[in-house]
Amino acid sequence: MKKLILKIAVIAAALWVTIWLIDGLTFTGSWVQFVFIALIFGVVNTVIRPVAKIVSLPFIILTLGLGALVINALTFWLVAWLSGPDVLDLGFASSGFWASFFGAIVMALASFVLNRFLKPSRR
Repeated sequence: MKKLILKIAVIAAALWVTIWLIDGLTFTGSWVQFVFIALIFGVVNTVIRPVAKIVSLPFIILTLGLGALVINALTFWLVAWLSGPDVLDLGFASSGFWASFFGAIVMALASFVLNRFLKPSRR
């Protein structure tokens, strides 16, 4: 349970940094809605993204890994659509593919940095 809460906190912090840095991403909801968006990111990253990567493996290999960036951008865009005004209305929106593309890159980097600081070293 402690690991799950920590993962959600890392996702929420990385998302906050991403929204702050990328112009095309907006959030207008409450902190409770923000936590729900982090939960949606967790579910999408756990369930949908691995399936999408397996299905698109030939494309990823053909593009020498750059296709994985497109998959990440599409999953980011999916979360923005799910939490946008048309579906769940949680206050998170993306202005388009490129905002999601750069948002996915920033969020991956922010998550990586936060995870490195929060995990104890194994020495």
